[in-house]
Amino acid sequence: MTRPLLLLDVDGPLNPFRSRLAGLRGYTSHRMRPSIWLSYRAPESRSTKRGLRVRLHPDHGARLLALPYELAWATAWTHEANTLISPRIGLPVDLPVIEWPEPFTRDPDGLFWKTRPLLEWAAGRPFAWVDDLITPRDRAWVAAHHPAPALLLRIHPRHGLRPQDFATLERWAAGLSPAGP
Repeated sequence: MTRPLLLLDVDGPLNPFRSRLAGLRGYTSHRMRPSIWLSYRAPESRSTKRGLRVRLHPDHGARLLALPYELAWATAWTHEANTLISPRIGLPVDLPVIEWPEPFTRDPDGLFWKTRPLLEWAAGRPFAWVDDLITPRDRAWVAAHHPAPALLLRIHPRHGLRPQDFATLERWAAGLSPAGP
């Protein structure tokens, strides 16, 4: 059986950007200038010069690689996730990346802007998706339009990925039929 996909967002799951206490849980703080973030900043502004504060846990890469999934980036950071995030948490720097046709576009049915392109990219394969903006509407739409099992795991942006989230991902993958789709 082909392993299921694990589709990773950066902000929220890996970077608990809403937390003021992330440093107390083993996270390290980095200053970065991802293109998507820079596109919303004045070039000479103070925040542009300082860069975006990104908090990452150095153990997350090893924990993600230990899961029975094929990892891929599902983030607005696109390929910069490989160059800016992967080296800091110990992930390969050549993970597949979902190319978004139009990031942040309002969906006519009220879905999260990533939902439709993500399903198209998954191409009928089983997948787990970790993101901080997944809604019940997205879950219902995926259940109705995706032919394979899918786990949509909403991660609170104040907490990031926690041990119980890794356990949920492990359990879900273990529950997939060995015959697979």
